[in-house]
Amino acid sequence: METKGGLANAISADLGTPNGAALLAKQVRSMVGDRLDVLVLNAGISKAARLADYTAEDFDNLFATNVRSPFFLVQQLLPILGDGSNIVVISSIGSHAVVGNPGVDNPSILAYASTKGALETLVKNWAAILGPQGIRVNAVAPGVIDTDMSNFTKTEAGREATLGMQALKRIGKPEDVADVVAFLASDKARWITGASIPVDGGSKL
Repeated sequence: METKGGLANAISADLGTPNGAALLAKQVRSMVGDRLDVLVLNAGISKAARLADYTAEDFDNLFATNVRSPFFLVQQLLPILGDGSNIVVISSIGSHAVVGNPGVDNPSILAYASTKGALETLVKNWAAILGPQGIRVNAVAPGVIDTDMSNFTKTEAGREATLGMQALKRIGKPEDVADVVAFLASDKARWITGASIPVDGGSKL
């Protein structure tokens, strides 16, 4: 961003803690002042386990980071969001379809997927609540993307399983998602709010 003449600042926060979102929002407000044009809610954690192996701690950790923190980030940053501001939430294909190999003895991401389903419910409610203020809220639902969270694609079996559920036969790249986020945050998407856009190479058609 800086090489293109913009400004970039890095800040960190533990969004799994009860006050993590408030602390992050405070830092953001100190840097951007009284106006925030685009808020991308991208933080998240995942876990795959057999149904019998999930613990209450797993469940609470997933919902704390993936649902509670974006909820309170929006709450805390609302004073600097205004007419023309945009919120883009990173959801998942898991909120739209069952992925993996379902079965009692097989690992699944059902707890993670349920956090993304909760996020998509928030998107619709935020869009309805904030629309009269001119604030748009949308979600992007990526499929399998080549990131650290999808390291299973580095194995031949993982790659074959991924390509087998997609119409487009390659592994998604971060820029595939970033381009859609940029579109939703732009004026070209000015009449879109409350939507969830799949960015998954035609997965689970």
